[in-house]
Amino acid sequence: MNFKYLLCLCLFSFFKLNAQSVKSPDGKLKVVLSVANGMPFYSISYNEKTFLENSPLGLKTNVGDFASGLILNPEIHQNKIEDNYQLFNIKESNVHYTANQAVFSFTKENKPAIDIVFRVSNNNVAFKYKIHPQKEARACVVQEEASGFLLPDGTTTFLCPQSKPMTGYARTAPSYETSYLYDAPMGQNGIGEGYTFPCLFKVNSIGWVLISETGVDSNYCGSRLIGKDKGLYTIGFPMEGENNGNGTTAPGVPLVGETPWRTITIGETLAPIVETTIPFDLVKPKYEASQTYKYTKGSWSWIMKMDSNTTFPVQKQYIDFSASMGYETILIDALWDTQIGKDKIGELAAYGAQKGVGLYLWYNSNGYWNDAPQGPRGMMDNATKRRQEMAWMKSIGVKGIKVDFFGGDKQVTIKLYEDILTDANDFGIMVIFHGCTLPRGWERMYPNFAASEAVLASENLHFGQGSCDNEAANAATHTFIRNTVGSMDFGGSALNTFYNSENIPNKGSKRMTSDVFALATAVLFQSGVQHFALAPNNLTDAPDWAINFMKEVPTTWDEVRFLDGYPGKYAVLARRKGTKWYIAGVNAQKETLNIKIKLPMIAAGSELKYYFDNDQLNGNIKAVKLKKNQEFEIKIPCNGAVVLLN
Repeated sequence: MNFKYLLCLCLFSFFKLNAQSVKSPDGKLKVVLSVANGMPFYSISYNEKTFLENSPLGLKTNVGDFASGLILNPEIHQNKIEDNYQLFNIKESNVHYTANQAVFSFTKENKPAIDIVFRVSNNNVAFKYKIHPQKEARACVVQEEASGFLLPDGTTTFLCPQSKPMTGYARTAPSYETSYLYDAPMGQNGIGEGYTFPCLFKVNSIGWVLISETGVDSNYCGSRLIGKDKGLYTIGFPMEGENNGNGTTAPGVPLVGETPWRTITIGETLAPIVETTIPFDLVKPKYEASQTYKYTKGSWSWIMKMDSNTTFPVQKQYIDFSASMGYETILIDALWDTQIGKDKIGELAAYGAQKGVGLYLWYNSNGYWNDAPQGPRGMMDNATKRRQEMAWMKSIGVKGIKVDFFGGDKQVTIKLYEDILTDANDFGIMVIFHGCTLPRGWERMYPNFAASEAVLASENLHFGQGSCDNEAANAATHTFIRNTVGSMDFGGSALNTFYNSENIPNKGSKRMTSDVFALATAVLFQSGVQHFALAPNNLTDAPDWAINFMKEVPTTWDEVRFLDGYPGKYAVLARRKGTKWYIAGVNAQKETLNIKIKLPMIAAGSELKYYFDNDQLNGNIKAVKLKKNQEFEIKIPCNGAVVLLN
């Protein structure tokens, strides 16, 4: 018996059906909650078009089944949520959030069971559960979450399959580093383990749905989406084998306790998906910043020169390179502990300080969960050693750390992320995570959080020609999916033609995209802290206009706007810094892209700086004026790009 048939039986049975609704402030987005045979469901419509059909809700715990046998309290508590906050590190610097909230309270056997809290803002729906104490129980284990998302027939998917646990390099998976499938049919389940958040769906011809979660901290686990048949997707907890089998897959919560927020962004176009701030609207800072953290640009030798060049002379060269670019940091990657040593790292820190360049240092997350051999090891998984190491870093002026090789979403692993962030804040240190999970509202929750990888990032461009061949398609994907919900430390924008330390032919993989493409991804891909894949040789072998752009491009923005695009094909968006707008577009299609974009945010007649490619992907720059109708025609060849700025 399939899910939709079962649902119909429930809806038309003789049992009493209760239905309540809550709408967005603009009245366009509507959530209807109903109860059939003691089971709660919800549906979502936008402009009276159905985007999610009746979908299940509820939890199953070791102290009670709160997915069935529930009675809805007829008194629904509704109120308006309004919040103004600043968000300096992702998407929009000044956010005004308004939503209508409804709290649906359920009893079971005449006792309070759970509340389901819905918040509905324009284009966004979020819900979470509040679990009440049961008899003497003041804690519980959430064994299963019934939450589901039932998409209409004909919906296609843009999803990233979850890796099987303890696979990949040194048994470090899952780390959110698999490839997306485009416009795939429903009814699949990735490679058998579901999909990583965020998950994008195209609902026939009516619009788009993005599903994710936010507010995940040490009080819960990270989740994934499990594909069922007939258009149903449900919440899945971590896999048993993650973290070498250590740690529970089911989260434990105190009572009264709450789950993270499940978020659903809906749009008739991709604009609400690209522009949403819902991951940050729903959370609050967990602690005060110990200092004012600075978001920076920097250089990074590893992407071109690899492990063997994590040496004192090369890192000193990259400090000089960062200084010449006006960058304020350098990332010293793995093996510095054995190939440079702490004393020499102190010398590099002092030398960098003279040049206005601070250090980020790489660390292995270590522990019992994988076989990654790179050092420093044995620091970040031990609270005492971690804090001693951070005290040393503070003493020499280290600005941040990059912690790698986590490979899991269990509650114990989420706690490690939080512990690292919390301790680092005590010492004024910013944190980048690699080989890691998706950030879930962390930009606002943790003031010293810089970025997370959680994507098939630039290292793969070095490791294989296939990734270079697909670079444009991936850029036109991450803009609409991964980067919409959180900072993405991609480590890209290379100007070397070849991924090797000398930039010479026939050694390593070859970049297939243009120099203008490298500039465009510096705008498209957002991370508050960026360590670009540039190299010192680019000062002489790259075009002056490209180097000058990379010197000036911001890493934090005040606003983002979707202009045009389709996942995996092409992407055009705009970001604002102060009064200056940067418009960037890339094309992955074989055919040259010819479109007109509307730029209402820039005054007619304004002079724009225009970076563009010819058919041979040779870049150039010229001054142009915006027409009275504020339209601009762009032409982008395959693997090419455009950038406009006023």
